[in-house]
Amino acid sequence: MVTVTFVKIGYIGTTIIIEALLDERSARKDIKMRVISCAVSMDVEDSEEVARIAVGIESDLYVVVSPNAALKGPKAARDILAETGKPIIVVSDAPSRKAVKELPENMGYFVIYGDPMISAKSAFLDPVEMASFNGDVLKVLAVTGAFRLIQSELDRVIDEIKEGKKPELPRLVITKSRALAASEIQNPYAQGKAMAAYEIARSVASLSTEAVFKLKEREEAIPVLTAAHEAIRQAAKLADEAREIEKANDTVVRIAHFSKGNRRRKVKLYDKFEK
Repeated sequence: MVTVTFVKIGYIGTTIIIEALLDERSARKDIKMRVISCAVSMDVEDSEEVARIAVGIESDLYVVVSPNAALKGPKAARDILAETGKPIIVVSDAPSRKAVKELPENMGYFVIYGDPMISAKSAFLDPVEMASFNGDVLKVLAVTGAFRLIQSELDRVIDEIKEGKKPELPRLVITKSRALAASEIQNPYAQGKAMAAYEIARSVASLSTEAVFKLKEREEAIPVLTAAHEAIRQAAKLADEAREIEKANDTVVRIAHFSKGNRRRKVKLYDKFEK
């Protein structure tokens, strides 16, 4: 039994569902997962508090999920978790790409280019808009292969821990090519749509960043905030179209978890899983 504790500080799209990627049907008997969160807060005090709670859970692996891993809150949490000597994997978004390269040897990372910043300004964002945005992000990351890449790498690390090995921690920037390779999308038109979806999602962050941090006047900021969310909506539609092409061709690749943590694969809908 391997215990994986997820420490969630603030929100990116991946925050919402990452632990469920490892056991989509609640079928596994080889792992135990715990989730500790300070919700939307990224303050140092709150980050340190949830890290101390996580340290109190006897864990084999810590996964820290946050926006911008370079910020003081996530860094403070990592420093506390590092005192356990257990392996740590950081999951974050594009602004983390420089900071993660300086992480110590016992920390791995995923930098997800396609998990963009939301348009977090009060003139535009309310709970419904926030939920809608993140739903679109999840669609893009699921179809394009980003989630499958994260899931497969986390499973590999868990397997190595189960075998008594010192795990080789992932240190990956998830670009469009890496995501698409993991997706196993077969049709070339579907591949093109998925790639476009991922690149649009990546570009959303620059729009949100401009509108939230650089534009001070409401009349200037609001159209850009709106554009960011319209862009992620179109990215989600492209991702959905890619998935529909694969379904029409009966070439959707499914890789499911079973009770011992083993993964089994099938392609055609009515096929049985490979053994």
